[in-house]
Amino acid sequence: MSKTNRIKLLLDITTFVAFLIAMDPRSLGIAIHEWLTIALAGTIVVHLLLNWSWIVEVTKRLFTKGKGLNGSRVNYILNWAMFIDGVLIMLSGFMISQAVMPSLGITLPESFSWRGLHSLSTNLFMVGLGLHVALHWNWIVSTTKHLFVRKPKQTTAIAISLDGKDLQA
Repeated sequence: MSKTNRIKLLLDITTFVAFLIAMDPRSLGIAIHEWLTIALAGTIVVHLLLNWSWIVEVTKRLFTKGKGLNGSRVNYILNWAMFIDGVLIMLSGFMISQAVMPSLGITLPESFSWRGLHSLSTNLFMVGLGLHVALHWNWIVSTTKHLFVRKPKQTTAIAISLDGKDLQA
């Protein structure tokens, strides 16, 4: 397995688990929820950078006649929808922030519209995340197997003849 795939898998698992933890701000406390989700935004940027060549290649093929995408079109559209939704989650999260923005000396008026958008966007993101995992399930399983299941190394027996006679291996 390539080092890049190993990094992608570990980053994706970490991001996924952190997102699930962040989904319940009442159990963590609002400050941890807000700072954790800002860190998640950073991991998503790294995820995008690690997959940038795929993004560029599919974008090119999407606008080139006669080039097949082999199912990548749905994945591509879902990824863009999740990216836009993620931006809405972050924007609305900043607008309703009770910890991060005040710690920066910024106070914003309370608005139930932003809270509603934050909740709706987060719920939609969960659906998108489920679809994203489903679309990548074969890669996840294959890469996980390569990461955790080691194939035994094959050894080769070599015989040396001391008396000059041929030996069979």
